[in-house]
Amino acid sequence: KKEYRYGFQGPDGGYYRSDSRANDDDEGAHSDSTEGHDEDDEIYEGEYQGIPRADSEKADGQLGGAVPAGAQFRDIGEQAGERRKDREELAQQYETILQECGHGRFQWTLYVVLGLALMADGVEIFVVGFVLPSAEKDMCLSEPNKSMLGLIVYLGMMVGAFVWGGLADRIGRRQTLLISLSINSVFAFFSSFVQGYSTFLFCRLLSGVGIGGSIPIVFSYYSEFLAQEKRGEHLSWLCMFWMIGGIYASAMAWAIIPHYGWSFQMGSAYQFHSWRVFVLVCAFPAVSAIAALTTMPESPRFFLENGKHDEAWMILKQVHDTNMRAKGYPERVFSVTTIKTVKPMDELVEMGDEAEAWHKRWRMKMLSLFNQVLYYGLTVWFPDMIKYLQKQEYSSRTKVFIKEKVEHVTFNFTLENQVHRNGEYFNDKFMNLRMKSMVFEDSLFEECYFEDITSSNTFFRNCTFISTLFYNTDLFQYRFINCRLVNSTFLHNKEGCMLDFSDENNAYMIYFVSFLGTLAVLPGNIVSALLMDKIGRLRMLAGSSVISCISCFFLSFGSSESAMIALLCLFGGISIASWSSLDVLTVELTTAFGFLNAMCKLAAVLGISIFTSFVGITKAVPILFASGALAVGSYLALKLPETRGQVLQ
Repeated sequence: KKEYRYGFQGPDGGYYRSDSRANDDDEGAHSDSTEGHDEDDEIYEGEYQGIPRADSEKADGQLGGAVPAGAQFRDIGEQAGERRKDREELAQQYETILQECGHGRFQWTLYVVLGLALMADGVEIFVVGFVLPSAEKDMCLSEPNKSMLGLIVYLGMMVGAFVWGGLADRIGRRQTLLISLSINSVFAFFSSFVQGYSTFLFCRLLSGVGIGGSIPIVFSYYSEFLAQEKRGEHLSWLCMFWMIGGIYASAMAWAIIPHYGWSFQMGSAYQFHSWRVFVLVCAFPAVSAIAALTTMPESPRFFLENGKHDEAWMILKQVHDTNMRAKGYPERVFSVTTIKTVKPMDELVEMGDEAEAWHKRWRMKMLSLFNQVLYYGLTVWFPDMIKYLQKQEYSSRTKVFIKEKVEHVTFNFTLENQVHRNGEYFNDKFMNLRMKSMVFEDSLFEECYFEDITSSNTFFRNCTFISTLFYNTDLFQYRFINCRLVNSTFLHNKEGCMLDFSDENNAYMIYFVSFLGTLAVLPGNIVSALLMDKIGRLRMLAGSSVISCISCFFLSFGSSESAMIALLCLFGGISIASWSSLDVLTVELTTAFGFLNAMCKLAAVLGISIFTSFVGITKAVPILFASGALAVGSYLALKLPETRGQVLQ
């Protein structure tokens, strides 16, 4: 029988070996993954000989005699130092293995697969905001219900980040990501068909819970296949897929939602309008990510952290062989045959390590919160300001008619953006027409006839109706404010809440603006990816924050629609470098990515609430708030350690 030694060459030319002489003669310690090899094989790759077992070490200690009482309590600082040294050796060992595996086809394939998962997260952020104008009419939503629908996705993502981040450390990155994306896909699919507000809200909540795990898992998962010289650049490239998700959602909304003809209904109970088609299409990235992810392996780092060294070795060998074959070197052999393990340490030492890492996590947490409040607040504030400016411009073109008297006239054309005061209408017919932003005040309608009317933002205030008939209209009770109806009749009123056709052009504009805003981010993303490993994470983060702070000053000059669009594109293109740097730093500095992401979603809700409350009131407060947050973020960035050129701890 042959004896197989194992070890791996470190950066200093030496080998890390497992000191387990007791296991050398123990056949049961051989890896299951090497069973079936015969003695004629020339190379035995990755044969795992076992690691020191607790009972062996305990026996060795007992043979040595009684342990002095004072020696039972070693200096905690000394143990913590040994622990740090051991972790550094393990990190360097893993880095050396990744260097041997190379960077090539495997990492690029995984990049696309995880990019689809990140794209699904970007799409989820935009879905509810795009469908809300149509869904509020389709479901008869009140203002509180609209607000809840707008925030529910962030609440779901916050819960998901808490849940999936911890679960990924227990059952694996790949498995957790598959589960979370599946939940997102299933409930996104259901949400496109359900009719009631409560069930739609519930489906979007669970869809958000599902997608909430994508960001923390995707970045951790991908980073564990990247060597240090590639990590910053390629994690930044991965960020691009979040923006691609925004572009995809904007383009699909622009192409689908305004086409109200893309719908069908079964009676008045079931309606499937174009915005539901959009919700369905937005589930495609998550479904694609699930299909692609089933072909990828689990993170070897996860297996190592859970003592499954054979499984980790097999995956690392797969990475090596895939890359070598793609580069034209299929004959190269994966030389690593063992991986050193972590020594068990006292719980007090673990607590000491946690206390040391707490300060880093606190600074990262505060920096992330400021960025999230700012980014999500401004990204919602920009479109709302554009809508407000559009509304102001539309109102400036309102035509006002006073004390007009109209008799025996048939109106069969669109009435839009008019105010009629103290008018008198006798024996007039309003037939087959649309009323858009029409207001009648203190007017008299006598023996008039309304038939097949579709209205939006139309109201009658302090009006009197005498012997008037309403047939097949959507002029419901809430459109008549302090009105008096005498001998008037409503027949065959349209049921439910009708879709609002008055904002077709505005809908196109909002989707187009969102499309431009996300598209403008891509150049900044490309630049940050190319420079991330050249100038460092901290310089990128601090520099981007300072320039973004300066750009906020120009928001005060955004007094027109075109100016706000230009400023939106400028801010997005600059601030993306902060996001890329922050994502890379979070992966490299802390293991609490899931918790941080959950807190960031809470900050997003706070930012949206703060910024939208000032729309139409003042621009000074949002500008000052944004500038202050960026200034604080720049200061906190300088307090973080630089991670460029360091191995992944």
